[in-house]
Formats: sequence, structure tokens, C-alpha cells
Amino acid sequence: MAKIGFIGLGNMGGPMACNLVKAGHTVMVFDLSDDAMAHLAEQGASTASDVTQVCDGADYVISMLPAGKHVRAIYCGENGLINHLSTDTLVIDCSTIDAESAQFVGKALGDADVSFVDAPVSGGVAGAAAGTLTFIVGGSQNDFDGANKVLPDMGKNIFHAGEIGAGQVAKICNNMLLSILMAGTSEALQMGIDHGLDPKVLSEIMLNSSGRNWTLELYNPCPDVLENAPSSNDYKPGFMVDLMAKDLGLAQQAAQQTNSATPMGALAKNLYNLMQNQGKGSEDFSAIFKLFSEK
Repeated sequence: MAKIGFIGLGNMGGPMACNLVKAGHTVMVFDLSDDAMAHLAEQGASTASDVTQVCDGADYVISMLPAGKHVRAIYCGENGLINHLSTDTLVIDCSTIDAESAQFVGKALGDADVSFVDAPVSGGVAGAAAGTLTFIVGGSQNDFDGANKVLPDMGKNIFHAGEIGAGQVAKICNNMLLSILMAGTSEALQMGIDHGLDPKVLSEIMLNSSGRNWTLELYNPCPDVLENAPSSNDYKPGFMVDLMAKDLGLAQQAAQQTNSATPMGALAKNLYNLMQNQGKGSEDFSAIFKLFSEK
């Protein structure tokens, strides 16, 4: 069992840290929310009074933070963790951020002889709670092997995408495709409904035809087609529109850097930005169905 420092106990980080405790690791947590830390303490974690405390004797420091600026600040800012980490510690950042920030932090820590991997996740809040997340890891083979000793306690599928930053690129490619599939599935279902078709019947037809896809099968955006989907619970909880819009922004930023053609991704970004402007940012991203169903 390992000694782990965990930073960031939000909707994803909290359940992930809980699973590490359940696996028998010694876990010290830090978050700006006292309530979040109190909940982890109830699960058996110890709490840090200061973020630097999570570094003390840690085999791993794992972070789950909102954006690249937060990751840069926590590790490389004034009194950043770079000044407190041991060369025996492996840093695993699970935030979804721009690849440049991951590479910046990785290089800075590497120059200080501290190992680092970026390991963004896929699977949502339900996957975090169930311990079935997919981890997409960027870093050296040696550091990937080290991370792979604890990541299975939080996830089901662990992939080595390449060098530092590759995890972030793979993650935003996946989420860009996911958003496109969700928008396309929504408009196809609504067109069928507009012509009098039962969405359950239409979904079954498409699931057994060439239109089959993950959003249709496991995350159907039409209410009351799948009982456990967010769409059947007033589009909550789940993966928020705000988070999808953030990831699509990262995807377009990455596309510009390599002059990649992503017209469908750009359109999906515009649609999710429209949802934000309509005040739907906190709803699950499958609520894009409403753009087509609300006349």
C-alpha cells in the first residue's frame, strides 16, 4: 500500500480519493472546501491544514483541478509544491487541461528530478464513484508503470497515450467526438419524434443499425428512453455543459496549433456555448437535446 497525497475533492476528485482509501492506501487530502475534507475524513483519510503538507513522505501526489492555470499555480507558483516534493514522489495530475500546461509542469518538475504524468480521466461522476474510470496517461514508460500501481484502484481501463501532454490530447479528441455524437443523436431522435415515431422504438432501430453509438446506447439524450440516464432525471447529475464547453475550447485551441480541420468540433463548441448563454451550463451535456426539442 502507498502513502498518497490527494489535492482537489470535487465531484470527481472526492470519489476517487475515497476509492484509494477503500483500497487500503494511506491518503492525506487537501481541498479549499472544509466540508469536502470532512467527508473524506469520515471515509478514513487524514486532512492537511496546508496544501504543502500532502507532500510529506508521499509516494504519490494526485491532483484533480479545474484548469491549467490551477495546475501551474499549485505546482510551480509562489511556494508551489515543486519546492516541497521529494524526488521519490510520482506526481499524477488527473485534471483535464491544455497539453501545454501539462508539459510546462512536467518539465519544471523533471528539472527538479520529480517524476510527473498527466492522466486525465473519462467516465464521469458515476465512473469515479464506481471506480471504473478510464485513465489516459502521458509520460515516460517508467513513470506510467509507476502510476499503474495505483490507478487501477480508481479505474478500470488504463492507457499509455505517449509522452507528457499526450494524455490531454487524447482526452480532448475523445470528448470532441463525444459532443459531436451527442448532438447528432439528439437531432436524429428529435426528427423521428417530429414525424410521430416513438423515441424508444427509434432508439432500438438505430442501435441495431449503422447509427449505433455510445450516446444512443448508454446515455440516451431523450427523456424516458433510458431509466438511469441523466435525461430521465431532468438532466442531472452528470457531465456538465460547462465542462463540455471547456473541453471543446481546449480542442479548438489544440486544432489551431496544428492547423487541424475540425469543423464538426467547432460547430459542437458553438452549440454548447449557446446552451451556456441560455443558462443551461450546470445541466448534463445530454441536455443539448433541448436545443432540438424545444420549439
